Amino acid sequence: MKVLGAGSTVIMTECTSLQFVSPFAFEAMQKVDVVRLASLSDPELRLLLPCLVRMALCAPADQSQSWAQDKKLILRLLSGVEAVNSIVALLSVDFHALEQDASKEQQLRHKLGGGTGESVLVSQLQHGLTLEFEHSDSPRRLRLVLSELLAIMNKVSESSGEFFIKSSELFESPVYLEEAADVLCILQAELPSLLPIVDVAEALLHVRNGAWFLCLLVANVPDSFNEVCRGLIKNGERQDEESLGGRRRTDALRFLCKMNPSQALKVRGMVVEECHLPGLGVALTLDHTKNELSEDGVSDLVCFVSGLLLGTNAKVRTWFGTFIRNGQQRKRETSSSVLWQMRRQLLLELMGILPTVRSTRAVEEADVEMEPNVSVYSGLKEEHVVKASALLRLYCALMGIAGLKPTEEEAEQLLQLMTSRPPATPAGVRFVSLSFCMLLAFSTLVSTPEQEQLMVVWLSWMIKEEAYFESTSGVSASFGEMLLLVAMYFHSNQLSAIIDLVCSTLGMKIVIKPSSLSRMKTIFTQEIFTEQVVTAHAVRVPVTSNLSANITGFLPIHCIYQLLRSRSFTKHKVSIKDWIYRQLCETSTPLHPQLLPLIDVYINSILTPASKSNPEATNQPVTEQEILNIFQGVIGSDNIRLNQRFSITAQLLVLYYVLSYEEALLANTKTLAAMQRKPKSYSSSLMDQIPIKFLIRQAQGLQQELGGLHSALLRLLATNYPHLCIVDDWICEEEITGTDALLRRMLLTNNAKNHSPEQLQEAFSAVPVSHTQVMQILEHLTLLSASELIPYAEVLTSNMNQLLNSGVPRRILQTVNKLWMVLNTVMPRRLWVMTVNALQPSIKFVRQQKYTQNDLMIDPLIVLRCDQRVHRCPPLMDITLHMLNGYLLASKAYLSAHLKETAEQDRPAQNNTLGLIGQTDGPEVTREELKNALLAAQDSAAVQILLEICLPTEEEKAKGAHPDSLLRNVQSVITTSTPNKGMEEGEDNLLCNLREVQCLICCLLHQMYIADPNIAKLVHFQGYPCELLPLTVAGIPSMHICLDFIPELIAQPELEKQIFAIQLLSHLCIQYALPKSLSVARLAVNVMGTLLTVLTQAKRYAFFMPTLPSLVSFCRAFPPLYEDIMSLLIQIGQVCASDVATQTRDIDPIITRLQQIKEKPSRWSGICKDPSYKNGSRDIGSMDPDVQLCHCIESTIIEIINMSVSGI
Repeated sequence: MKVLGAGSTVIMTECTSLQFVSPFAFEAMQKVDVVRLASLSDPELRLLLPCLVRMALCAPADQSQSWAQDKKLILRLLSGVEAVNSIVALLSVDFHALEQDASKEQQLRHKLGGGTGESVLVSQLQHGLTLEFEHSDSPRRLRLVLSELLAIMNKVSESSGEFFIKSSELFESPVYLEEAADVLCILQAELPSLLPIVDVAEALLHVRNGAWFLCLLVANVPDSFNEVCRGLIKNGERQDEESLGGRRRTDALRFLCKMNPSQALKVRGMVVEECHLPGLGVALTLDHTKNELSEDGVSDLVCFVSGLLLGTNAKVRTWFGTFIRNGQQRKRETSSSVLWQMRRQLLLELMGILPTVRSTRAVEEADVEMEPNVSVYSGLKEEHVVKASALLRLYCALMGIAGLKPTEEEAEQLLQLMTSRPPATPAGVRFVSLSFCMLLAFSTLVSTPEQEQLMVVWLSWMIKEEAYFESTSGVSASFGEMLLLVAMYFHSNQLSAIIDLVCSTLGMKIVIKPSSLSRMKTIFTQEIFTEQVVTAHAVRVPVTSNLSANITGFLPIHCIYQLLRSRSFTKHKVSIKDWIYRQLCETSTPLHPQLLPLIDVYINSILTPASKSNPEATNQPVTEQEILNIFQGVIGSDNIRLNQRFSITAQLLVLYYVLSYEEALLANTKTLAAMQRKPKSYSSSLMDQIPIKFLIRQAQGLQQELGGLHSALLRLLATNYPHLCIVDDWICEEEITGTDALLRRMLLTNNAKNHSPEQLQEAFSAVPVSHTQVMQILEHLTLLSASELIPYAEVLTSNMNQLLNSGVPRRILQTVNKLWMVLNTVMPRRLWVMTVNALQPSIKFVRQQKYTQNDLMIDPLIVLRCDQRVHRCPPLMDITLHMLNGYLLASKAYLSAHLKETAEQDRPAQNNTLGLIGQTDGPEVTREELKNALLAAQDSAAVQILLEICLPTEEEKAKGAHPDSLLRNVQSVITTSTPNKGMEEGEDNLLCNLREVQCLICCLLHQMYIADPNIAKLVHFQGYPCELLPLTVAGIPSMHICLDFIPELIAQPELEKQIFAIQLLSHLCIQYALPKSLSVARLAVNVMGTLLTVLTQAKRYAFFMPTLPSLVSFCRAFPPLYEDIMSLLIQIGQVCASDVATQTRDIDPIITRLQQIKEKPSRWSGICKDPSYKNGSRDIGSMDPDVQLCHCIESTIIEIINMSVSGI
């Protein structure tokens, strides 16, 4: 340590008597300003002679006339200087030979291991180096300096980073310093490859007066300034004040930057970039601050150090923090320490902005009753507030991140600044918030009772002046909310939350021990803010007007949120409902992130008591009337936009509150029942009046501004209102809100806007006479948006019954369907109820019942009890199916909610009846099973009714309509030999209302089967008319799932189910000829063979007569089954023949033919042309069932043979 101290002293004193190149002279050299050079004094000009002489003597690259004139001026300038002659002599040496000798000497030194033996450049010296230099001529002087310089450079390269000082007479003798500098500059300029300027600069650090030599060298090669600085910094130490070498390097670079001050900040940037020499960066900043100090603005020192510690680069932060810590570990800091200078400068800046230097004892003399503007405490000047805030943050970073330990003087002055009183401006609010957080973070600054009393008085002033600051500064997020929030955290012992709050406000992550907050906690909870005071004060705090995410900082909502979490309101019986309601009404976009957590914790405080001992300690929910007031202007309004009183944000938040409240109420049913509490649920009539779908659609267009509210609403909707989340509706909305909407706006005419609902009603009344007017109005209405159509909804639905009369154009029906679908995107539930009531069958002398939303959710099948004419009106049937699907989903949600609501009503009685431990969940399981059974019965009943609608009526049968026309028409194109005729028949059958209704029903059944495959299984186990099998298999794409349960259906004991399974399988095999179908078909053939051996005669006839045609389909789909099926048919024929053998021999010829057909099928390939075989009318004189079965077998075999021969 003594050596370092002595070295440091030498550094400061060794160059004090030497003259350095001035910034004026360096700039003149840099710009080659001859006029400025001519104005230099002789001592200043002497330092620049090497460069000027070379400039005058060497051939220039610039051949311009202006340079020729400048060169003459330089020659005239040099003509009067005597030292020029010696420099000219130096330039006349053979530098090529000198470079060769220098290279040989380096090789020799390398062989000798760096020893100082023989030298190629200089022979054995007779005298000391200084005398030799004095007596030598120019060539020998060059060799002497070059030899000495190479020796130092070699030692530097071999030192492995250890710093040393090389004693050299040549560089230390004050008499020959200028001549040595001339030689050094000439050598570097003429031998740049041998002497790179960065290496020379590095070597000069190891000799006395090295900084002076370095400045002269760079001044004579001014373009090398940045290169030299970067090289010195890159080779420098990470912590420069820890070593002699680091301090010498720092001083040398400071001298360079004083010579060229315009590049000082750039050099400082290199220091930060390389993370080397932190003392140099601070020293350069101090030099710059002294030169350009501003009283009002934030100094460069504060900005620089703050940037290092609070920037995003963790490497820089750690590097500079180490500099601060290491600087404090030295036993005694002297004024020469850069860290000491920095701290002194910061303290001077802090003291410079203090309003008055007052003693902490003045607190006792203060008159607390005085007005703020005449207080003995002087306030901060407005122009100093920003600088004061910057200084506070810097000291926080120095103490919290870099580990600076403040001195008593620093702590005293900091406390004086923190407890000063700024003006009521936004910057003043920010300053108070920073001061408050700094007191919390560094409570050690308050060490004496007087200082503690000063802090308490200042905090009391904060509370008193908070409202004045907020009203005057215009800042919503004032420090009053932060005080309140910290008080609540202290009361609930959430010290980690206080630490997070402090770090967030200060904008830095610092380590704060929770134990250090104990004294502050006592002051807050016992002297300033008791819990009751906090709660009472919070309710009186006005809500934030137009609360949005644009308003940052700590707001009343943060305080209310924490008080709700700690249950302070219920504990002290303070009603907070009105405050929350007012704040929800005062919201706007973008959504503030604290609103959703506030609603969630408020709902929890309504449902869950603060303690088990006091179950009534809960908050009050928002009333239904208050909720309806929010939606005033949206419910039943003719013009939504003009009548809206509250923002869409407020309406969406209240909707979120209502949905979340209902969901939480259901989720906590068991807990509430155990506590014998039953909070009130919102009525279904209220839910019916809230335009949920309209609001969700509005939210969809504001997703970016609403944050997570839109997704949260969708989650609640999907859980509680699945009928409002139908995929088809979303797709329809995309079409309605896309580019078509813009096109409609362009086509919108005044006529469309002028049509009133009354005019539409008159047009519908005239439908029996004329369709023109209603068609025109409906077409105009299609140009309106969904919200603009709402006033027409009631007229549109109430007149749907008239559209069922014959003669109404299809275009009117399709337009009504289109308008209904548009309205469905904004008011689905109300629209469905109106439509169901409008489509009821009109029976004379019978009063129609008006169904409600609740009726339709309990019994969705009411939708299908409509006028029978709807079943053959595809546009209205499409609407009916849409409603049916929605109410089936709604019924599921309704029953699930009902089950949760009533889960605990009968549990005590059931438990007493059972009297068994461990069986308390038995009744719950039964209730769940009953609910699932009810839903399954409901869904299957709907499917069965829809399938029944697909069957043609007697009138349609008379006209030739068949339910299997879809399949037959598809097959007719393939099988018929006359394609044109088949197409004509297909067109006749396809272009009908029945066909369109069948397609619509098949689409819905497909969706239901996909949503729940168990419905498909249940429906097919129940069975339906076999005439519908071609339609369902071909029209419902998901019917392939039946292959999974057909083996189970075949295994049923009922003969009817087995027949239905085989018939279903035959159609599935044609539609889906898959390996799985083949295996199931083979199973069916085997089962038929087994049943043949066990069935009685009557059952055999009843089973095989309808199933034999299915064997033809099996063969068509899977030819490998041909042999098995033919064997089965022969076997059936033989069994039948054996039964009738005792009665008659007429069956023998048939058996004989069957054997012949099996052995030689080609001879019988054309027999199908015989009508008697096709119609089964041959040999049927006997009505015996076995005989009829044999004829049926014969027809089946012939059809199979004909099919195989014809290549199908």
